[in-house]
Amino acid sequence: MAYKLSAYRTHTATRPTTSRSLIRARAPLRISFAGGGTDLPSYYEEHGGTVLCSTINRYASVTLAPRQDQQVRICSLDFDLIVKYGLDEEPIYDGSLDLAKAAIARLNGRSSGGNGKSHDAAGGGLDIYLQSDAPAGSGMGGSASMTIAVIGALAEMRGRRLGKYEIAELAYAVERSDLGISGGRQDQYTTAFGGFNLIEFSRERVVVNPLRIDQDILNDLEEHLMLCYTGRTRFSAGLIKKQEGMYRDGRAETVAGLGELRRVAYDMKDALLTGNLTEFGALLDVAWKSKQRANPDISDDTISEMYETARRHGAIGGKLLGAGGGGYLLFFCEVGRRRDVREKLERMGGQFTDFAFREEGLQVWRSACP
Repeated sequence: MAYKLSAYRTHTATRPTTSRSLIRARAPLRISFAGGGTDLPSYYEEHGGTVLCSTINRYASVTLAPRQDQQVRICSLDFDLIVKYGLDEEPIYDGSLDLAKAAIARLNGRSSGGNGKSHDAAGGGLDIYLQSDAPAGSGMGGSASMTIAVIGALAEMRGRRLGKYEIAELAYAVERSDLGISGGRQDQYTTAFGGFNLIEFSRERVVVNPLRIDQDILNDLEEHLMLCYTGRTRFSAGLIKKQEGMYRDGRAETVAGLGELRRVAYDMKDALLTGNLTEFGALLDVAWKSKQRANPDISDDTISEMYETARRHGAIGGKLLGAGGGGYLLFFCEVGRRRDVREKLERMGGQFTDFAFREEGLQVWRSACP
């Protein structure tokens, strides 16, 4: 499946909406195994980019209630925060629930779309409630998951049918164009499609390649993987800008590291499809070292100490999720030594969480129950 980057459209369906029904949506968080950084346009437009990633059973969730007036009320259940404004007003992007504001503006035809013009708002107002299973800066694509969940709920409310490629590109436009947040394309596509995918990026298009992995292999992979929160959040935009700057400046280690990350994504895909999980775990370590080569600022002494401690006590490989600086560490560990790794890292402040892979991407449904 391929999607050209030059244009996307929203298609309006004739389905009626019931003003009293609630609309719910949830979009999964993701784990990226290799290739992160090659999904930045600055890189893939020259060399092509590739990421290997999967969605998990952690979600960004949205509940939307249509209103009879032209008011918008956005409520974050995680932060006990409420933002209110009129649907006919230009939203103010001040750091308070900006992703939801920008998604509402774009779905209602009020986004500038890069040309400085806005259009009349479509439809009535709404109350929208947001909640996420991941802390901010987790490195699991939480921003993209929330944006896509909001887009999915709004599209249902407005009676629009959107394909997965369209949803991913809308979310990308919200984050990158409307809000100016630095980053690549992998989070939006991973979350919209769901499941295990090898995603390839080029100047002309994005191709999502679903992987048909034997269930026994996936079960075994889950038994070997461990997810550890470092206790620290990170601001990915700054790290991404640094990497882009180093790449544009022609820093040899950055260029080489990104090339390695792209190649490792294909090697990990092959190891996964053939059930060679020991090789898969070892390649996680290769990917982590390549990521550090591309951008040495992604780690610090505390994260490096946690990683090396896990390696000494049974982890075959691992990596820091996301752009770096904090969030979650992912480890591939010998099953019999998982307890030892966990105990050692918990003494250092690490917090472990269980997870499972999920095939579903964005899900949207209607509910009569509050």
